[in-house]
Amino acid sequence: VSNVVNGRPGVSEEVRRRVLEHLSVSGYRMNVAAKNLRSGHSGVIGLAVPGHDVSYFGQLATHVAREAEEHGYRVAVEQTGAQETGEIDAVRVSRAMDYDGLILSTVGMDLEKLEPGASFPIVLLGERENPTPADHVTMANRDGARAAVEHLLAQGARRIAFIGEPDPKEQGMQSLRLDGCREALEQAGRHLEPELTLAAGENTMESGRRAGAELGEVVLRARLEGVQAPDGAFALTDTVAFGVLRGLADKGLRVPDDVLLVGFDDLPESAVTVPSLSSVAPDHSWTARRAVELLLERIEASRGAGAPEPRPAREEVIPWSILVRESSTPPGV
Repeated sequence: VSNVVNGRPGVSEEVRRRVLEHLSVSGYRMNVAAKNLRSGHSGVIGLAVPGHDVSYFGQLATHVAREAEEHGYRVAVEQTGAQETGEIDAVRVSRAMDYDGLILSTVGMDLEKLEPGASFPIVLLGERENPTPADHVTMANRDGARAAVEHLLAQGARRIAFIGEPDPKEQGMQSLRLDGCREALEQAGRHLEPELTLAAGENTMESGRRAGAELGEVVLRARLEGVQAPDGAFALTDTVAFGVLRGLADKGLRVPDDVLLVGFDDLPESAVTVPSLSSVAPDHSWTARRAVELLLERIEASRGAGAPEPRPAREEVIPWSILVRESSTPPGV
């Protein structure tokens, strides 16, 4: 019976069939909690992200679940609200629920407070410097943003707007992408104009819509004054860029006819918007695969005999490319 219940070999098909019939009639259900307690293995890993309703993190969760399943694990997704308290709670809950490990996307947490050890493996996702012994998978924020703006310049844009957080208070995704935008413009002998640094730090379509409408007003005013109008924009994320499309349209302006536009993240919706959205495209499958692989390495090490010496933390950057679509392709090209 034990061999059948646990899926072990060495049982004939006839015996297996009879055992399963008896189990079905009796209503037997395996006590998974007791089994896990005995083995020290739950078969579950946690994934803590800022929000379920953010497209990027929804896509990430799908990829992580698929990769984990390939290794026989299930994924429990926690929502942190991008707040330190939520991220600390995610670690606490993961330990309390006896997850085998946690992939944690950090936004608000002081990482000095994080103490991952061999007994509870953690892999970090995020853009902030990592002072912990945990492995860290990060986005090429500065390089990707710089490449996006260089692409706009190569497409003929002369006055380029940045739509995101104009004054980030600490290092993170927003500050790094802003730095990349500035570097590309300065290398081309230009600068990021205060008038064209438009606030959309909430990373929502609505904040993008408001910023797009504001950009539209700047474009129309420049035309009335007979000066060079803004003709390119880099949005902090694809989500913000979707709102920018709407905001410009509300002012009677079109992408790419009046303004070229590039986003960041390559969300699935980017390929089907009208126009389709050019985007800095991180390799989402690679991100999930590498995060899961690193976590499983830590999990296996935590089960070693004695107290194995932990290997040094790994810092890995997600591969990326620029996907050029309609939104940054000038009319007639």
